Amino acid sequence: MKNYVREERTKKELKQVQLAEMVNVSRQTIISIETSRYTPSVILAIKLATVLGKKVETLFEVEKSD
Repeated sequence: MKNYVREERTKKELKQVQLAEMVNVSRQTIISIETSRYTPSVILAIKLATVLGKKVETLFEVEKSD
């Protein structure tokens, strides 16, 4: 799953630790999401989208498989 968390976080001038605190997860979780090593739960995806002012479907993109 492709995501735009890092891009949107940097537009808001938030550090990873700040975003992590806002959605009640660790900085490591934010790093893992930004590097696509971890796909967040629906609840976490909604929290991230809310904090970053985006729709979930804009922030996260399901990659098409052939």
